[in-house]
Amino acid sequence: MPTLTAFDNASQDTPYRVLIVDDNENHLKLEKDILASPRFEVHEATRGEQALELLQRHDFDVVLLDKNMPGMSGDEVCRRIRRHAELSLLPVLVVTGSNSREDFLASMQAGASDFIRKPYNPLELIARTENFARQKRQTDQLDSAESLLFTLARMVESRDAETGDHCSRLAHSATVFGKTLGLDAGQIHALQRGAILHDLGKLGIPDSILLKKGPLDEQEWELMRQHTVIGEQLLGSLKSMAPVLPIVRHHHERWDGGGYPDGLAGEAIPLLARVFQLVDIYDALAFERPYKSALPLETIIGILEQERDQGWRDPELTNAFLQILRERPGDLELPAQQEKNLSDHLFEKIASTGVLQWAR
Repeated sequence: MPTLTAFDNASQDTPYRVLIVDDNENHLKLEKDILASPRFEVHEATRGEQALELLQRHDFDVVLLDKNMPGMSGDEVCRRIRRHAELSLLPVLVVTGSNSREDFLASMQAGASDFIRKPYNPLELIARTENFARQKRQTDQLDSAESLLFTLARMVESRDAETGDHCSRLAHSATVFGKTLGLDAGQIHALQRGAILHDLGKLGIPDSILLKKGPLDEQEWELMRQHTVIGEQLLGSLKSMAPVLPIVRHHHERWDGGGYPDGLAGEAIPLLARVFQLVDIYDALAFERPYKSALPLETIIGILEQERDQGWRDPELTNAFLQILRERPGDLELPAQQEKNLSDHLFEKIASTGVLQWAR
């Protein structure tokens, strides 16, 4: 199975883009001279406003920011940088001659990543700038890889005749259910990601099976069941996806051991997979699909009760989800406004070309 190694060496040969912000021409020149090498592409700003304008127009790997500048201080520049979500992970190294603990604390509260004290050792300036810039590149590469995976997952849903809101609904419902169960933030984040990525493995399923109008025969079902394994393999090369893998592989397991791909039973099925499968089943029942109409709430409750009594679903988790359906079903409704991430924007751009409709 191919991995995402194409991202591993991306941009390694391009110089790190450094923005130096300092109103003192001598200090500015000194820092530029120290960083004058093929490893760095240095840009400069002498005022905070100028720096913020450059940051909005260009991508940088690290900012060297003088703390004490006339007009807008370095701390204020840092605060304004952190107000922009796309700059939240940009390394900002505050350059200062102060040894005051209060000054350091004020800059950290403003969002500084670290400090470089004046007078600085040229080798230290080079090493710290390069280390932070390298970390930023690695983070960018990870974001790019993850965004690609999320976009591909949305395309899979489109191929499978699902609406674009399907994944968003699942993410929202899983969040509501996870918080009800008292899951921690990391588990809820994994559920949100799993909601988007759970069917990524359908990329490896032929259209003749995935888009077949009639029922699948046993051989076709055997291939369809492989989508859970394929999805796990596609995600397995990213360490950040480790918490999501059990959801992707095991969301079709059954409490009685009759599911797939591994026939796990009871608590051997990972908790998050058991949690997610209930919201996935609910969404399949509650919303219209090409082969069925949306079912009323009471019918959905009856089906979930039946599957619980047949031993198909975790009884404790099913009862907790049924309580939501009986007492506050409105909580599962997707809010009208959802903040879009990079994968949403990428998916919308692809969809706007009409290629997804053509592919169906």
